[in-house]
Amino acid sequence: MELNALIAECTAYDFKVMLEEKKPKSWLKSVSAFANGLGGSLFFDDNDGIVKELDDVQHVGKKISSKFVFYK
Repeated sequence: MELNALIAECTAYDFKVMLEEKKPKSWLKSVSAFANGLGGSLFFDDNDGIVKELDDVQHVGKKISSKFVFYK
């Protein structure tokens, strides 16, 4: 059995095919869980286990950040 077959989602990271801007609930649950735990990472892949490079990283980061309210 290959190592890639053993790697799956867990509480420390989550995989998404893309940032669904019109369906933020699909990825906000993961980010919220990371915030309420020990942190985590959100990876984007094509369901083949190979992490892909985002076309516009700053746009994705701004979209994710815009959904949260931060208090001091």
